[in-house]
Amino acid sequence: MALQRLQKLLARAGVASRRVCEKLIADGRVMVDGNVVTTLGVKADLGTQDVRLDGRRLRPERLEYWILNKPKGVVCTNYDPAGRVRPIDLVRATKVRLFPVGRLDAASKGLLLMTNDGEFANRLTHPRYGVPKTYLATVGGRVTAADIRHMVRGVHMAEGRTRAAEVHVVKRGRSRSTLRITLREGRNRQIRRVLARLGHSVRELVRTRIGRIGIRGLRDGEARRLTAKEIQYLKTLRGEDGTKPRLPTKKTRATTARAKAAVNHTVRKEPRAGGRKQTKRSQQKHDTDGTGKAGKGHRRHAAGSRGGPARRRTSSPRRGRRPRDHSAQ
Repeated sequence: MALQRLQKLLARAGVASRRVCEKLIADGRVMVDGNVVTTLGVKADLGTQDVRLDGRRLRPERLEYWILNKPKGVVCTNYDPAGRVRPIDLVRATKVRLFPVGRLDAASKGLLLMTNDGEFANRLTHPRYGVPKTYLATVGGRVTAADIRHMVRGVHMAEGRTRAAEVHVVKRGRSRSTLRITLREGRNRQIRRVLARLGHSVRELVRTRIGRIGIRGLRDGEARRLTAKEIQYLKTLRGEDGTKPRLPTKKTRATTARAKAAVNHTVRKEPRAGGRKQTKRSQQKHDTDGTGKAGKGHRRHAAGSRGGPARRRTSSPRRGRRPRDHSAQ
C-alpha cells in the first residue's frame, strides 16, 4: 500500500470517520512504529508499518460495495443523535463500517450506494465526472413545455445556475405529473428546489438509476452486494461523452480573457479626466501613428459619406460670435 495520512488509514481500518480519527490522533492515542503521533498530516503505510490505536494494531478492512433501496424516513448519515434509522442499520450482512455514497434526503427514496472505498465514492459524487443519476418525480400541477425548457436550460439558485441534463414527461395530468429527470450535478435538494421555483411541489421523489445500475428486484429496505462487473462499470463511469470533463483552470481563464479582449479591440488605458476609457477604434480615429494627424476614420467622416474631398463650410457663422472683418486685410 502507498503512504496515506493517518486519519485516512484509521478510517479505512473502520475505526471511525476521518474527523473523529483526527481527534484520536491529537489526543495521542495513535502510535506509528512505537512512536506516539499527535501531529496531523503524518503519513504511514499499514502494509509495512506498525500502526496502533490504544495499543491495538490496525489492519486495513476489505473494500465492500453495496446497493440499497432506501425507504422514506431513513437519514443518510452514520451519526444521528435523534436515533433515526440510518442506511448502515439496513445492511446487516456485513461487519465493515460502510458509509453512503452521496445523499438522499429523508423524504426521498430509491437507489443508494454504500461502501468503505473513499476514492470510489469521490468518483461517483464529484461534479467533474458528471455521473448521470436518474429520478422519478411526482409533482403537483400540470408541467408545461416551458417548465421543461427552464429545467434543461438552467434555473438560477442561491449558489448559482443549476440545470438538468434530461427531462422527460412520463405522465401529465391536470393536478399531477410524473417526470423522469437525469442530473449530472449533485446539489442539496436540487430537484425539489428547482420545481418549487417553477411552482410545482414534489409529492414523491425516487432515485431509480446511477448510470445503468438500477434497483429492480430490491424491495424497500433491501440491500445486496454489487457484482464485480457492476463495480468495474461504476469505477469507470464518466461524463456523457465518455471522457472526463475538464474544469477551467486559471491558465485557461486568463487565455479566454485575452482572446475576448483581442476580439473586442480593447486597449487598457487610464481614463481621461472627464470621459470614459478609449478603445482601440476610437484611438485610431484621432491618431493612428502617434504624429498627431487624424486617422483614416477621422478623414472619412470629415470627407463625407462618399469619400471625396471635404467641403468648405459655407453656412453662416455660429450664433453669438462676431463676424470676421476682412476689410482691414
